[in-house]
Amino acid sequence: MSAFFGPGGNSEAFKAWGGKSTLDAPRFVKEIGLDAYEYEAGNGIASSPAMLAAIGAAAKEHGVKMSFHTPYFISLSGIEEEKRLKSIRYIEDSLNAARLLGAGTIVVHTGSAAKITRDEAMRLAADTLIKTLNAVDTHGIKIGLETMGKVNQLGTLDEVLELCRIDSAFVPVVDFGHMNARDCGGVFVTQDDYMRVFDKIDRKLGAEVATNLHCHFSKIEWTDKGEKRHLTFADTVYGPDFEPLVEAIARNSLSPTIISESAGTQSDDALAMKKYYREILK
Repeated sequence: MSAFFGPGGNSEAFKAWGGKSTLDAPRFVKEIGLDAYEYEAGNGIASSPAMLAAIGAAAKEHGVKMSFHTPYFISLSGIEEEKRLKSIRYIEDSLNAARLLGAGTIVVHTGSAAKITRDEAMRLAADTLIKTLNAVDTHGIKIGLETMGKVNQLGTLDEVLELCRIDSAFVPVVDFGHMNARDCGGVFVTQDDYMRVFDKIDRKLGAEVATNLHCHFSKIEWTDKGEKRHLTFADTVYGPDFEPLVEAIARNSLSPTIISESAGTQSDDALAMKKYYREILK
């Protein structure tokens, strides 16, 4: 069992390496020593089915584990029914794209709780997820629900875990930077701080889900409203630090996928995490 590390999208280093399009990303990831890649479709799915299949073939050739980030305009808890129904279609499109990429997980933002109570937002999100399962073929791909970084967003760890209990098709995607920013920092300092997340998921959803967790990691600037912007590992103010997370993973024989979402340095920072992981395992 081992952890996987990779970037979310294409970094500055990828462009400097000579990458022309995401078709080149799996080879780049492999060449620099990483083994995971998250295809970013936050603004919509821009690639054709043929291109997605070609990227998937390249990922398979280079042994790169793929995941897929769905469009940001998906809203599971939108107060307008039409928006929620459109979100089901966007999830279906994302699952089809993920199948072509060979991705095992898609990452979905859970929605907003800005204009309604959190209880109402949870009720709407749960209803949307149930309707999604009734309407689409998941192709065996997990629908990952992400912990979110802004206070007015749905997506605390407890909320995500409650939604995941609806069906085994849903799994948590833990964004440690989001969780840290949402509570104005200081959430993750020690190995134990990180292990509490894995332990809670184990208790709620089982050891297999906790052990093979899909995660995002980056340092994130925050305000009293939560997440403001993603930073790089050069930041020394906001955190969180990755070393205790990597130590917790290595010393507890966990095998998560850690996707770096640093601002432009995501491949460099993913590589820093993987190098540290290998050092601990020696």
